[in-house]
Order: sequence, then structure tokens, then C-alpha cells
Amino acid sequence: MGIRTVILCGGKGTRAYPLTESVPKPLLEVAGQPVVQHVMELYAAHGFTDFVLATGYKHELVVEFAEGLNHSDWTIDVVDTGEATNTGGRVRKVADLVDDTFFVTYSDGLGDVDLEGTLVHHQAHGGYATMTTVPLPSQYGTVVFDDSGRVEGFKEKPKLPDHYINAGFFVLDKRCFDHWPDPGEDLERDVLPAFAADGELFVYKHKGFWKSMDTYKDALELTALAADGSPPWMRSENPASS
Repeated sequence: MGIRTVILCGGKGTRAYPLTESVPKPLLEVAGQPVVQHVMELYAAHGFTDFVLATGYKHELVVEFAEGLNHSDWTIDVVDTGEATNTGGRVRKVADLVDDTFFVTYSDGLGDVDLEGTLVHHQAHGGYATMTTVPLPSQYGTVVFDDSGRVEGFKEKPKLPDHYINAGFFVLDKRCFDHWPDPGEDLERDVLPAFAADGELFVYKHKGFWKSMDTYKDALELTALAADGSPPWMRSENPASS
């Protein structure tokens, strides 16, 4: 078995309601196709075509989607991990389907992440977990002014380089399951802090494009970014990462 990519596809997407009343969030469309397909194509562009879709809410629709994909060179397992299961629990429930090292990501985050570089970084630091981070994007525009208070200009929703957030692209070693907290249901609140407490969680800083599709407005913004046929998350050359 090669390096598999576990994609978390089971949430209800409450922030995208009412669109998610009939369609699970991973199947909401960006530029004419489900957002999870964009995520899969991102990994496939880097040569990683072996997927595990960890589902829950409206599992049968994700199965239908996977069966309809026209990618005979991809391997896809769709696993119903339970509608009430949280992100950490979903990863744990597919432990038997991954090998010694594997990727984990969400079904709604898009970025031109250097996946090979992330993997090399992971293998070099020796810990069992790597989390890709990005500078915190401000939700507000900021004001630039000099020492006298004179306004020099404005920046529209800049990135805040002194603060980093989880971008949702992970590399894990299977031995992490030996250290999984109990019950470890929430990946961000339970599991990652436990890994950090063990001294095993390392970051990979991504400096390029990244955006999460949390709401319908986000879907529209991502669609607009892909309007010219060249989505920023599928750039052929990734910016420098470290």
C-alpha cells in the first residue's frame, strides 16, 4: 500500500445551511464541481491518487459521487464512519486502511501546498505528526499610518505573519494511534494538543494560496478565483515553503 490520503467528509456543514440540508458539504460545488473533487485533484496532481473518504452525513451521496468519478487511475475507499462521529474519531476509524505514513485533510480546504515538501519535512523531523500552517488572514482591512498618525494607506484583509493557523493538511505516522487520546473525538481540540504535549507535532509553514470553504460566500469567492480556468490552488509552481 502506498501513501494514502484520508479526507474527512462526514460533517453536516451547518455554516453552509440551508444548502447542506440536501447535499453534504463536500459535494457543494466550486467552479462547477464538488469541492472535495478539487481537493482530490490537488493531491492527484502531486502523484497521490489513493484516497479514503471518511463519511458520515449523507454517506450514500458521497458513495454515488465517488462511483461517478472518471478517474480509473485513482483508488477510492468510501467508509461510513458514523454521522455523529467527530473529526478525530473519523481518522481513528480508518486506521486499518492506512500504511506507516499517510496524509489527512479536510474536504473543504484548498491551497497550493507543496505536498512533497511537506512529506519530506515530516520524514526529516522524526515526530509522528506534521500540521501545515498558514499566516492568519485578517477578516478586516487594516489601516497603515506613520508615527505622527498620518494615514498612509489601507490593506484589504492582509495576512498577519506573526500568527499562524492550522491549514488542515496533515502528515501522520501510523504509530500516532498508539498515542491517541481517549476518546480523541475532536482532531483540533483533543488529538493535536495531545500530540503537541508528547513533543511529536511539528509544523510546516505554507506561504502560498490557501482558503477554506466554510460558507456559500466562500464557495462563490473560490469559484470567482477559478474563473480563468487556472485555480490558484492548482498552480504548477508552489511558492517557497519551509
